[in-house]
Amino acid sequence: MASSHVTRQSRGPVKYVVRIFVILYLVLLVAWPVSLVVTNTFEHGFDALQAVFSDPDLVSALKLSAVAAIIATALNTLFGVGVSLLLVRNEFPGKRLFSALLDLPLSVSPIVVGLALVLVYGGRGGWFGPTLESWGLRIIFSTPGIILATAFVSLPLVIREVVPVLKEIGTEQDQAARSLGANSWQTFWRVTLPGIKWAVVYGVVLTMARSLGEFGAVKVVSGNVLGETRTATLAVEEKYLNFDQEGAYAIAFLLASVSVISIVIVYTLRARGNRRGYPKGSA
Repeated sequence: MASSHVTRQSRGPVKYVVRIFVILYLVLLVAWPVSLVVTNTFEHGFDALQAVFSDPDLVSALKLSAVAAIIATALNTLFGVGVSLLLVRNEFPGKRLFSALLDLPLSVSPIVVGLALVLVYGGRGGWFGPTLESWGLRIIFSTPGIILATAFVSLPLVIREVVPVLKEIGTEQDQAARSLGANSWQTFWRVTLPGIKWAVVYGVVLTMARSLGEFGAVKVVSGNVLGETRTATLAVEEKYLNFDQEGAYAIAFLLASVSVISIVIVYTLRARGNRRGYPKGSA
């Protein structure tokens, strides 16, 4: 008893030191830099934001980023849910290798991703680029290339949220639904999807945030043409390099706000669902 009491006493200071270190680390790495972006954005009131929305080129950049992020998120959500079901509910040769390859976009530099897309879809020397351009479809230095680059870098996020939840819920409910006469689509829509709903939502939010903030791959494949293929992140760089820091901070604030607001909404909805007593994974 005495030894356990001494152990608890010795753990006390260590526990608080660890907590202080974690809090300090998060403040210095995340909270403080983000707060500086906010304060610099509103240093002169709403002038910086008004300047952004009054500039047609910046509005075009914001719209392009939004379109690319929405399409990439939709594609990765459909792909992510399908691949998650494939990985969890099926066994096939090369499954581990396939699962490892899905994490490649997170481990490879976005610049490398952009160069790889140029090698495949570029109009000069690309594998498929000349053929596609002869059909009237240009990938690199146009919106499709930006969408491809954005989808590539955010590809695994839905999968890595959904796979653990699918493993946790198992297949008992699916089997029960099939035994009652439900077909595959009815089983997925009424049983599987409600069970993984929050995992899908979190994956969508992370994918959207990652897509909105993509810079490296998009810079390579976009061409950065003012008013055509310049995204919001590229506009941030252009404003900052041209010593328009207020404009850069304002655009960065808008991009960060979308991600923060999405996360807050998700947590609020889930907390409300938990207070109502819904089971885990349901609404």
